[in-house]
Amino acid sequence: MKRLALRALLTAAVPLLLAACATSGAPVEDDTAARRAAQTNTELGRQYIARGDYEIALDKLKRAIAHDKTYAPAHTVLAYLYERIGDKKMAAKEYREALKYDPDDGSVNNNFGAFLCAEGKWSEAELYFKRAVDDRFYETPALALSNAGLCALNAGDLDKAENYLRQSIEYDENMPASLLALGKLNYQRGQYLRARAFLQRFEAVASHTEESLEQAYRVEKAMGDDEAAAEYRRQLLEQFPNSRAARSIVREDGQIQ
Repeated sequence: MKRLALRALLTAAVPLLLAACATSGAPVEDDTAARRAAQTNTELGRQYIARGDYEIALDKLKRAIAHDKTYAPAHTVLAYLYERIGDKKMAAKEYREALKYDPDDGSVNNNFGAFLCAEGKWSEAELYFKRAVDDRFYETPALALSNAGLCALNAGDLDKAENYLRQSIEYDENMPASLLALGKLNYQRGQYLRARAFLQRFEAVASHTEESLEQAYRVEKAMGDDEAAAEYRRQLLEQFPNSRAARSIVREDGQIQ
């Protein structure tokens, strides 16, 4: 099975992720005209990214930084935009700029950690996830802990992954990415009943994805429930017929779609 995707945590939702990028629970200390202009342009940039208007978003975010280069959320959202368009070098630069101006901000640290983990820099990423959780103004520590768990799971450290993922669901018992990852983790350990339980909890709070359907299929196959496995297979082939997971399962079954 393929690696779990961090940002889908990051599952999703671009608007949710960007809202986290653009806001902070910390008290606002700078209320100058320049800061207000930076905030306005950052919010506009966030909205344009959510719409897929990347060129306009880039202009707005550059304007935000021109008004106030010390406004960390502008750098964070700009970094995310650079990620979206595939410019990893500029993304890393903007994340580091954000950290220079607000090194303790949970959103900045979480998003930079996710970026580093996607680049395979597991150990370095963990440091930033921990900093995110340490920010007492950070409103979504469950997200940073989920990301840390996903990162550890992708690195093959199952014990560390389980620790972070369980902490995540202590903060938010309905965190879909954590529930799905715990399902995968228990499947890898051969603990199929536990894997099924976490997948059922995932199903109760989120819509199925290509990844979750493949995982559920494999768990049921491992448990010998061919009827349940066939149902997940059917859903996967109907909802995601051209996906990697669908092709993989059809190939394994020796069938022609």
